Amino acid sequence: MNHPELLIPNNLLEEFKTCTKLLFNGKLEVNTAQGDNWTFYYRIGRIVWATSGNHSFRRWRRLLTQYCPKIDLDKIPLRQTDIAISYWDYQQIINLYKGEKICRDQVNTIVEQTIAELLFDLAQCASFSSLSCDRNQEVILDIPTSLTSSDFSMKMMQLWSNWCAAGLANLLPNLAPIVRRPEQLQQQLSPQVYKNCINLMIGKHTLRELAVKLKQDLLPLSRSLLPYIQKGIIELIEVPDLPVPIVQVENKPPASKPPVAPSPLIACVDDSPLTGQILEQIFTSHGLRFISVQDSVQALPVLIENKPDLIFLDLIMPVANGYEICAQLRRSSLFANTPVIILTGSDGIIDRVRAKVVGATDFLSKPVATYKVMAAVHRYVKRN
Repeated sequence: MNHPELLIPNNLLEEFKTCTKLLFNGKLEVNTAQGDNWTFYYRIGRIVWATSGNHSFRRWRRLLTQYCPKIDLDKIPLRQTDIAISYWDYQQIINLYKGEKICRDQVNTIVEQTIAELLFDLAQCASFSSLSCDRNQEVILDIPTSLTSSDFSMKMMQLWSNWCAAGLANLLPNLAPIVRRPEQLQQQLSPQVYKNCINLMIGKHTLRELAVKLKQDLLPLSRSLLPYIQKGIIELIEVPDLPVPIVQVENKPPASKPPVAPSPLIACVDDSPLTGQILEQIFTSHGLRFISVQDSVQALPVLIENKPDLIFLDLIMPVANGYEICAQLRRSSLFANTPVIILTGSDGIIDRVRAKVVGATDFLSKPVATYKVMAAVHRYVKRN
């Protein structure tokens, strides 16, 4: 008879290996025919975050409670716009880090625990259901802390193997235990343990949440309950995700304000649509205007028409490269003082020297990251 751990589809494991081998940037979406879904966010071939439609708010609260006990979660305001993005939980953790409410180690621990937990759930589901995988580069998360280094696919296999070896293959950690036959349970437990069971196992706390409350590891806790579950004394039931407490924003009539000057305009000349999409997402989310030019031949007319406050130029493009366009810009009085930053995948000294010769203001290596490009904006663009 096959062991459950061997039933994980090869296409799933191969997909993880391919993303690592390709140094993939973007997200890997995994779906089942039953409608379950997982999303794994990659940066340079490593998983840096994961989300799932099942118990996302429960998981977020549980891990923050466990690893950031000083944070009062009820004082974190969540607006409808905050949870509109699929990785809202990651963004809130990063906000806490940037606000110096939690440290780098806490962020890394929560990230690794989230990824490991969702990989485990995926392994359990994959053992009994067919899967489809889809890679895309719509979203590339900015990583303000160090990249995770764990081999998560191996960790997934090990956790799932241990779970199966304990006879728990059909036991879902997101189910909640409830005592159905209290009289029989009372006969088999000490008074104190029985009291804890009656108080906690009321069909509202999942096995994972109980493990945190009781300060126990999930596997031995679940294994200790298995005999009572098999006898029908305790039942595991499905529970919904916790409701997200949304802060209501009052719609007040706008007060009359004096005219506001338009926000700075940032331009990017790059034949890669992906680079333009990433920069557009970064700049518009920071209240900046943005234009993208993919055709190097049309770059100069478009830039003259729009007169941007800062220009990013890709170094390697067909027909006209970044050096040539930069030299053309500097010959125009319109752009004599406009900051021009060269973008390139190689960061050699010769490229830097040549960039200075043609009048480039600065030099930025790819892949682009929010903190890099926004640092350039703060350095070279005056904002009202």
